[in-house]
Amino acid sequence: MSFTIKLRTPTPTSHFDLSFKTHKNPFISRTPFSHFNQLPTKLVARSTKMASPVIKNSLIEPDGGVLVDLVVPENQRALKASEADGMAKVKLTKIDLEWVHVISEGWASPLKGFMREDEYLQSLHFNSLRLKKDGDGDGGFMVNMSLPIVLAIDDETKERIGGDCDVALVGPDNKTIAILRSIEIYKHNKEERIARTWGTIAPGLPYVEEVITPAGNWLIGGDLEVLSPIKYNDGLDKYRLSPKQLREEFDRREADAVFAFQLRNPVHNGHALLMNDTRRRLLEMGYKNPILLLHPLGGYTKADDVPLDVRMEQHSKVLEDGVLDPKTTIVSIFPSPMHYAGPTEVQWHAKARINAGANFYIVGRDPAGMGHPTEKRDLYDPDHGKKVLSMAPGLEKLNILPFRVAAYDTVAKKMAFFDPSRAKDFLFISGTKMRTFARTGESPPDGFMCPGGWDVLVKYYASLQVEEAKPATVSA
Repeated sequence: MSFTIKLRTPTPTSHFDLSFKTHKNPFISRTPFSHFNQLPTKLVARSTKMASPVIKNSLIEPDGGVLVDLVVPENQRALKASEADGMAKVKLTKIDLEWVHVISEGWASPLKGFMREDEYLQSLHFNSLRLKKDGDGDGGFMVNMSLPIVLAIDDETKERIGGDCDVALVGPDNKTIAILRSIEIYKHNKEERIARTWGTIAPGLPYVEEVITPAGNWLIGGDLEVLSPIKYNDGLDKYRLSPKQLREEFDRREADAVFAFQLRNPVHNGHALLMNDTRRRLLEMGYKNPILLLHPLGGYTKADDVPLDVRMEQHSKVLEDGVLDPKTTIVSIFPSPMHYAGPTEVQWHAKARINAGANFYIVGRDPAGMGHPTEKRDLYDPDHGKKVLSMAPGLEKLNILPFRVAAYDTVAKKMAFFDPSRAKDFLFISGTKMRTFARTGESPPDGFMCPGGWDVLVKYYASLQVEEAKPATVSA
């Protein structure tokens, strides 16, 4: 699919365009199209004679109009912590803690806590939430919410809570992390959740096996109060910018467009080609200072993915080597866990970037996808992610940027956009093949990745081989 940017500035009539497929309008466009951002026309195509506008972080409004911040003010923390000491405790897993982080900083705005049952059902069945207007049940508008953000508990914890209205959440280290207010406990139907989120209940889904299968049979929802900002003390906290901090940084750099690129793999020169080409096209459209948000996923990933600390070191080398321009690039960590749920999950990834202030989102082949866990094929159609994003209710204000396929051009000896008229000249290097090169010490073709970035991967896989060669310790 060729690279397209389609902007429209219609008269606002509702939160979402009724030409999309919805329960109120069954019309389905046969041609995929990109969502539009209701930007002022002067920002879309400015005359050189026009004065530059004052750039603010309202390039795109957060969902719900206000960015959620659930971290308790510092002067109230001691009092809240004392109150939490007397509450029933709910123990969080490491991944639960990542979701507390996500909710507390407003990535899931307007969500203000773990989902209660009505929110869970809307997310699970509609991929969206309908917000109430002025506190009543009528009117309002819809925001995208494609992944249920829930907290599971077991029978013993449910019994311990009893009829309490509030509970304390404690981390894996038993430190009190947050208070969950006005709680609601409801049944955790795991099979339904898995089937609707992944479209299959086949064994071997990484997030399912790690999180859902061992989880309790109940879900607990409520309003979240987080006692202090979530920190991991892993040397990477400085890269974990909240949506508020990112918006402030976009202001500081006077961005008039922000385009986000999510990844969970090392950056190769094909990725860089896509990002640099996007910036070039935005400049051609009349934007003066488009800023790239390079936004690696920092929560749970499956065991064979490259770890976050290695990826961040590799990304820094990409900037050091000049493959991406540090002056127009912000590298920050997106704290969400990874589901590998394809078109369902990619909506969550896009929605969260709206809340971070990005008004353009780059999407490629098989976003958030994976191989089928029991069959030799992709779990999802590789084109469905970008098609779904172009039609998803609640994402209309975000500009979706599908990109052309990049591959290694054996004639030019560099990564280039694939030309089907000379397909035999192109080499596709998958993530699996790239990891095999690094693991065996074999160099990829010149021009595939910057040398500094490649060295990081080679050293990482060499360290794994050293660890694997060590004899297993047998306890007495």
